[in-house]
Amino acid sequence: MTMIAGLSLSSGMIGMVLLVGPDRARQVMITNLQRGLLRTDPEAADRKHGARRRSGLAALALRLAPRTAVQRIDRLLSRAGRPRGWPVERVLVAKPVLAVLAGGLGLLVVGSNPQPLIIVIAIVVAVASYFVPELLLHSRAQERSQQIVLELADTLDQMTIAVEAGLGFDAAMARAGRNGRGPLAEELVRTLQDVQMGSSRRQAYESLAARTDAADLRRFVRAVIQADAYGISIADVLRTQAAEMRRKRRQRAEEKAMQIPVKVVFPLMFCILPVLLIVTLAPVVMNLMKTFA
Repeated sequence: MTMIAGLSLSSGMIGMVLLVGPDRARQVMITNLQRGLLRTDPEAADRKHGARRRSGLAALALRLAPRTAVQRIDRLLSRAGRPRGWPVERVLVAKPVLAVLAGGLGLLVVGSNPQPLIIVIAIVVAVASYFVPELLLHSRAQERSQQIVLELADTLDQMTIAVEAGLGFDAAMARAGRNGRGPLAEELVRTLQDVQMGSSRRQAYESLAARTDAADLRRFVRAVIQADAYGISIADVLRTQAAEMRRKRRQRAEEKAMQIPVKVVFPLMFCILPVLLIVTLAPVVMNLMKTFA
């Protein structure tokens, strides 16, 4: 019976196609399949209308924002790794929304306590709220750049071993990106995907350097481009770059260690020395006051 019903339904659909034409039949089938969806799932309709409103607001923000601002935010997002759920449009919308919310809260506070200092603080907070999304992206980009610098030397060692074992540079990069974790592995995979999509290796490497804010990675990319242009052994380039990265990382650690005494001076002067002076000189001052009283 099931087979007979299926054959009957198929015959009916074929007959409808022959009678009303392929386009009309396709539209009728789509209408029948979608019938009742809005009634059975009202939340889906609400989500759909909300997405339309958000898309309209994002389109308005893109239309009103200056091109330089859009490009600057796009560069920040690229360096921050393009966080999921935060496209350029959402950042452009979040900036004025945060400023308006902070301004409204400031008006409430000023209305209850209209002092000049409170008014100035409210204005400063409202203006600063406008730049909060960009500041967060900038902080995320710096953290990501530091992670890339820390991972670069070890990744180059892995690629050197793979190249010396007989793999090509692209295969070594793919292996390092597949086995690694973190932003550097993601960028290597992205670079290989750009090459597979038709970009030249030079363009893919330059895009890799542009997406990151790490000077060491840009130096490595320039070395790879020169090696590819002049036919230099890539294994020697990788070995030299890995040793250079480790030396620079050690120098940066030594530099930070040498900065510690200078950074400790101000907390020592303003936090510890006053307490020591009070503890040591307070009894003497009190005895002198009793003596000359």
